[in-house]
Amino acid sequence: MHRTVIHLNEADPAKIQAVLQNTSNLFTALGEEGLQAELVAHGPGITVTTATLAGAFTGPLDDLMSRGLVVCACRNTMTAKGLSSTDLLEGVTIVDSGVAHLVTRQGQGWSYLRP
Repeated sequence: MHRTVIHLNEADPAKIQAVLQNTSNLFTALGEEGLQAELVAHGPGITVTTATLAGAFTGPLDDLMSRGLVVCACRNTMTAKGLSSTDLLEGVTIVDSGVAHLVTRQGQGWSYLRP
């Protein structure tokens, strides 16, 4: 089982597309049973987790989540931007600190990916 934590802290649509495509490629290459993956969004990247701002990325995110991707939103960023859990896409998990979650996962032996 491969465990990978994916870092997203940018709102640029091309960057978000690259992150989602790389994540899809991981699931295709390793299989849903062979990959445990988390996408951690913080800072400007939080937009991909919100129902009103995810836009065209909602479908691809839903697909990846159905394949096993866990999408994590940073509570610190949410607080700074005045967001609540009701603003998030269904199924998004809230972590207290996005950067702390990334560091914790790496300390647990997870691979780090920042496309």
